[in-house]
Amino acid sequence: MLLFPKNYTLDKQLGKLPGEVKFCKKCVVSNQRPRITFDEHGVCSACRYAEEKDKGIDWDAREKELRAVCDKFRSKDGSYDCIVPSSGGKDSGYVAHQLKYVYGMHPLLVTWAPFEYTEIGWKNFVALKDAGFDTVLVLPDGKMHKKLARLAFELVGDAWQPFTYGQKALAYQMAAKFKVPLIFYGENGEIEYGGSTKYKNKPYEDIGDYKELYFKGAGVDEIVNEGFRVGYLSQDEVRNSRLEMYKIPPVEDLESLGLQMHWFSYYKKWIPQENYYYCVDNTGFIANDERSEGTYSKYASLDDKLDGFHFYPAYLKFGICRATSDAAHEVRDGHITRDDAIALVKRYDGEFPRRYFDWFLKYLDINVEEFNEILDKYRNQKLWKKVDGEWKLRHNVWGEGTDDK
Repeated sequence: MLLFPKNYTLDKQLGKLPGEVKFCKKCVVSNQRPRITFDEHGVCSACRYAEEKDKGIDWDAREKELRAVCDKFRSKDGSYDCIVPSSGGKDSGYVAHQLKYVYGMHPLLVTWAPFEYTEIGWKNFVALKDAGFDTVLVLPDGKMHKKLARLAFELVGDAWQPFTYGQKALAYQMAAKFKVPLIFYGENGEIEYGGSTKYKNKPYEDIGDYKELYFKGAGVDEIVNEGFRVGYLSQDEVRNSRLEMYKIPPVEDLESLGLQMHWFSYYKKWIPQENYYYCVDNTGFIANDERSEGTYSKYASLDDKLDGFHFYPAYLKFGICRATSDAAHEVRDGHITRDDAIALVKRYDGEFPRRYFDWFLKYLDINVEEFNEILDKYRNQKLWKKVDGEWKLRHNVWGEGTDDK
């Protein structure tokens, strides 16, 4: 039995999508991606930023800025001088290795554990640790984490959301705990993949924007309050759990520490495939034996059994999924053509993540019928049409949707 009515959601993104579907003229992303913008030539903001990366940014000057930041914060006694949120993947591995072995920093890696590690994810996590890094691995209260995931699946259409809360908060929590005033994240995903351009020319972001940019408009407090309201959570349960781990410490505490958060991608041209090659050579990273469901790659987002159920609902909400995101970035990086990307999207985008489906149902304590009912709740009827009993996209990037002319 579901906890909330079918038409009830806290996802604030869904009411802000454009009515007319358009696809970028340079890559394969559509204007249904939240916060993305298209210019008068029909080109998306992520593609325009990629052009700036190639021709408009002085990377030598950015390198000098990075060295100045490192010189300012580098410890003289070998104590931790920066926090790097890390999964053991190619991106955080690249950032951590560069900071320690190129720029002489002393990073502490902090990891908010996945819902359940995959075999390849655990191997890469251990390999990065063994490449010479102290790492703090935090596993949240399992009972509470499952309940938050169930609530998030119904309330925002994404059971992965509690991971996002912890992932964003943990770096600040550990910075406060260890008195480390510098955090280095990997890339600014909003400008790299298409979203808000507010921080395009800055190395940091305002944590006050996290709720809109990463939490779909609802933080952990909103999720918990809804759990109280329907009787799924009790005050005693929450009182006995450490929900502060899902929250960033008070701003005044961070200000007293003089904390700064920086994106490494502001200083270094961000190319995911190159990060992969770098980590193969330097951190022992290995790709999976098989491609990830819903896309064609074998080296990104490998560590969590729940990953596929983070990407798949986006397909129903926005008509684009993981292969679109991967292929669009590789077009911008010059690795494939737009025609190549269209072929990859046509073949893989929206593939159902069957590999861990039984595990997912058990984890959330729901059955197949409840799963489908929740997904139907988030299927955007403006993007989908039922044809002969089967849902079809009204528009797709290769021009064969039910409403494409």
